[in-house]
Amino acid sequence: MIDTELATDLAMSVHPKLVELQLSDYAWASRKDEFDRLAEASDCELKHSVSFSVRKPAASTLLGSGQVESIAEQVEASEITVVFVDHQLSPVQQRNLEKAWNAKVVDRTGLILEIFASRARTREGVMQVELASLNYQVSRLVRSWTHLERQRGGVGFMGGPGERQIELDRRMIRTRIKSVEKDLAHVRKMRATQRAGRKRKDMPTVALVGYTNAGKSTLFNRLTESSVYVADKLFATLDPTLRKLELAGSNTVLLSDTVGFVQNLPHELVDAFRATLEEVIEADLILHVRDISDPETATQKQVVEETLAELGLEGDDAPPVVEVLNKVDLAPHISSQTGEDISDSRVALSALTGEGIDDLTCLLRDWMESGMETLTLEIELSDGKTLAYCHQHGRVLSQDVQNDILSVVVRIPAKYAGKLAELSR
Repeated sequence: MIDTELATDLAMSVHPKLVELQLSDYAWASRKDEFDRLAEASDCELKHSVSFSVRKPAASTLLGSGQVESIAEQVEASEITVVFVDHQLSPVQQRNLEKAWNAKVVDRTGLILEIFASRARTREGVMQVELASLNYQVSRLVRSWTHLERQRGGVGFMGGPGERQIELDRRMIRTRIKSVEKDLAHVRKMRATQRAGRKRKDMPTVALVGYTNAGKSTLFNRLTESSVYVADKLFATLDPTLRKLELAGSNTVLLSDTVGFVQNLPHELVDAFRATLEEVIEADLILHVRDISDPETATQKQVVEETLAELGLEGDDAPPVVEVLNKVDLAPHISSQTGEDISDSRVALSALTGEGIDDLTCLLRDWMESGMETLTLEIELSDGKTLAYCHQHGRVLSQDVQNDILSVVVRIPAKYAGKLAELSR
C-alpha cells in the first residue's frame, strides 16, 4: 500500500500538446483538467500545471530541450518531487527526464496504475492491479514510484524500495504474470459459476457503466440503500459491488457497480480488469450513466461506447443499453424519453436529490415484465396457495371478491403461466 505520507509530496503536471492530436481548444482544456484531477486523486499536492506545444516529439525526452530546461527550473524552485506527464513515455524518455529534472517522472499509464493500486481493496482487485502493473513494468524493470524513499513494507508489487520488486528481472516478472493470470482465471471461473446460479434463480443482472465520476456509485447507493464509497474523485470505485434491487411486483434484479472509464484507458488495465468487467459483459441490461451537466458529456459518451466495443459489447448479441442522464439538478432542461424499444429510452434523474429515480425503477420494472403474460383467474377465497404463487412470481394488478370467489388479474412470466393455470383449476 502507498504510505499515507504520500499526501505531503509536491507535484506538477506537464501537458505536451502534440500537434498530431489536432484537438480543439475546448477539448484540450478538458483533457488538461481531467489529467490534473487524476494527479490530485493520487493524493499528491499539485503545485503547478504547465502546457507545451510539441510539433515533433523528441525520441529521447518527448519534449524539446528548452522545454525540459524550463521545467527543471520550476522543479528545483518549488522542490517538486513528482512530475506527472500527460502522455505515454517510453522507458528511455522516462529515465532521461528523471535525470534532467532530478525528480520522479510518472506518465499517464503509470499514474492511473498508482491510483488503482491505492484504491483496490478486495483480493481480486489487488491481483488485477498487480497484473496491470507487471505488464507495464516488464519493459522497464523499475518501480513506477521509487521517489518515495520513506515508503516501507507493503503488499505484492507495492513493496518499498530495496524490496523484491525492484530486484526482479524480466524473466521473474513474466513468471509472476503467469501466476497472477492463473489466479484471475480461477476468479473468472468462480464468477461464471455464480452467474450461472443467478440465472437458475431467474435473477437478471443490471450493470452500471459510465465515465469516471459520472455518479454511478451515488446512483447505486440511492437505488439499493447501500453505502458504497462515494467521493468527488476520479476512480472512486474500483472493486465491483453487487446488490439486490427490489422492484414493484416482486421483481428482483442484481445491480452491479463497476469501475469508471477514462480517455486513453491503458490497455494493460482493460485486460487486467476483464474479470471485473465480465459483470458488464454478462449483464442482461446496461445502464450507461452520464454526467449530463459536464460540457464534455458527448466525448465521454464516445469513450464509454468505444470501451464497451473493445470488450466485445456490440452487435446483436450485446445486451440493451439505456442512457441514464444524471445530475439533472445541474441541467434542468434535460428530460426523459420513452422509446418503443428499451434501448431507445433514456432516463433523466439526479442520483443526489432523488429526482427521476421513480422513472428509472418503473423502466426497469417494465423491462422485467416485457416477457410476461396477463392472466385473469377465478380462485376460491380458501385457495391461499394459488394467490401466494401469484404474488411470488408475478405482479397482482387487481383483485375483486364476489360470492366467495376471488377474481385476480396478474402479470406473470410466461414460464410460470402454465403452472399457475394448473393451480387455479
